[in-house]
Amino acid sequence: MATDRTVLALVGPTASGKTAVALDVAADRGEVEIIAVDAFTLYRGLDVATAKPTAAERAAVAHHMVDVLDPTEEADVAWFQAHAREAVEGVVARGRTPLLVGGSGLYFRAVVDDLRFPPTDPDVRARIEARWADDPHGAHAEVARLDPGAAERIEPGNLRRSVRALEVIEVTGEPFSSFSGADHESIYPRLVVAYLEPEPEAHRATVQARAEQMVRAGLVDELARVRARFGALSATAAQGIGHAEAAAVLDGELAPDELADAVARRTWAYARRQRQWFRRDPRCQPARTPQDARALLGDA
Repeated sequence: MATDRTVLALVGPTASGKTAVALDVAADRGEVEIIAVDAFTLYRGLDVATAKPTAAERAAVAHHMVDVLDPTEEADVAWFQAHAREAVEGVVARGRTPLLVGGSGLYFRAVVDDLRFPPTDPDVRARIEARWADDPHGAHAEVARLDPGAAERIEPGNLRRSVRALEVIEVTGEPFSSFSGADHESIYPRLVVAYLEPEPEAHRATVQARAEQMVRAGLVDELARVRARFGALSATAAQGIGHAEAAAVLDGELAPDELADAVARRTWAYARRQRQWFRRDPRCQPARTPQDARALLGDA
């Protein structure tokens, strides 16, 4: 549902300070409700690794798309699109202003752009996964042969996305890239996007400090509790930064004293990709400091 009401968005790389800015904007404006645009804050119990807003923060400002699934449940981008848009509609219907907050470029576009998502076929996917399980780069090469446009958007080592592209090609007979939709054509005519992009050197130090804090806060113990309660995590939940590394510690594949650095390395690599994604979106108004982002959204 399109709306004439202003829709705000705060995007940026992991550990850039988005949560604090969003809470400040909500306090400044008074009529804001926050909608998390993240694949992993959806999951109950996985709080440390996702740097989820605290219970006190969620009590102060209404949050949506947080703690809505058990960690055994799957959630793809099509599911997220439907439920996040429903949350936007609910905020608008209450006469309030939605503020989308997150760092996932694809999930952000799924909410605000007219993207369509192809069907799935579990049997086809399982067969493709079995074929390429030990050769993610080979799977990517096959995508490049069949759909070069899709291959350009997929990291060569990302087996999950390569398998998805091959599944779509087989199920629909269409290139996976044909489902990407028109770039940067929002369904919300009054969309204001602040892109929080801290200076790289300082940001990298923050990423390292955050990884170390996650370890001190009980990242491994949290995952152990979730495993004991729910069993194995869903494929989606298990991909979260910090989850895989903590699992490696629990399974004896990573030394505990190497955990923080492993999380920091993966976080920084992801943050660099996030920067590239948002820089390509002309709607993103760059903000070097939290104060800049707060001003952009406060005046919208």
